[in-house]
Amino acid sequence: MLSAMMILRRTVSMLFGELPSIFDHHKPWLVITGAGISLNSGIPTYRDDNGDWRRCEPIRHYEFIQYEDMRKRYWARSAVGWPPVERAQPNDVHYALAELERRGYIAGLITQNVDRLHQRAGQENVIDLHGRLDRARCLQCGQYEDRRQVQVRLLERNSFLAPLAAELAPDGDAYVEDDMTERMILVNCLSCDGILMPDVVFFGGAVPKLTNLATAQLYAQSNGVLVVGSSLMVYSGFRFCKLAKQDGKPLMVINRGKTRADDIADYKIARDCRPVLSDLADHCALHPTIK
Repeated sequence: MLSAMMILRRTVSMLFGELPSIFDHHKPWLVITGAGISLNSGIPTYRDDNGDWRRCEPIRHYEFIQYEDMRKRYWARSAVGWPPVERAQPNDVHYALAELERRGYIAGLITQNVDRLHQRAGQENVIDLHGRLDRARCLQCGQYEDRRQVQVRLLERNSFLAPLAAELAPDGDAYVEDDMTERMILVNCLSCDGILMPDVVFFGGAVPKLTNLATAQLYAQSNGVLVVGSSLMVYSGFRFCKLAKQDGKPLMVINRGKTRADDIADYKIARDCRPVLSDLADHCALHPTIK
């Protein structure tokens, strides 16, 4: 008798062999990506393969808005954590998805990541669902400021942070001792002296209305939904899976660990997304039309 694990491996193997024809038959796809695709760029995921937090939960939206000490904590940790995120480079998964878009297999891509690596890999139709870490926004006047310029101003006012180094984190976060965050001097908007906030959707925050409208249009243009490298624990990404199930569009999930959509997915490939997407892109390049 085959064990459950052996059956799972056979199922995944059979599906992977059929993947190119499935992918061709239902194109164009809407792709939803998460932190797992940036893992091979050196940026770790928020959660482990079971969907549990690897580290303490990040600052929530209301905490940043209401409490100065939380803003100090955020900007101190970001001042240390931003440089390695800025230096991160796209990996094979980013390039494979960009190639699939160029060949007409992908209608567009909605990413839950804030690292902008899709754009740097050449992906054109990208929606940053949770914003972008490479700029800050004033909460008072709405002006944007490049994150690199914010970094210069932060270190000018807080030179004690400059020597600190950090490992990469999904949101540019880094561990900084409490006594250092307490010493933090915040920098404000250059136009109106208002509060600066990274242009990202914090946990507990809302996705902007215009972003939701853009994602709805992209979903309408697709014939299937492909999830890559996300546990889908955040509802803003999971809702597209529910829509696909509701509308009869095929739902495919490529993620090494468990996801929130495992019970409703039509296809689940429980493997590292890097070899799967790279092989798929290579196959589609060699066989533009699969009969």
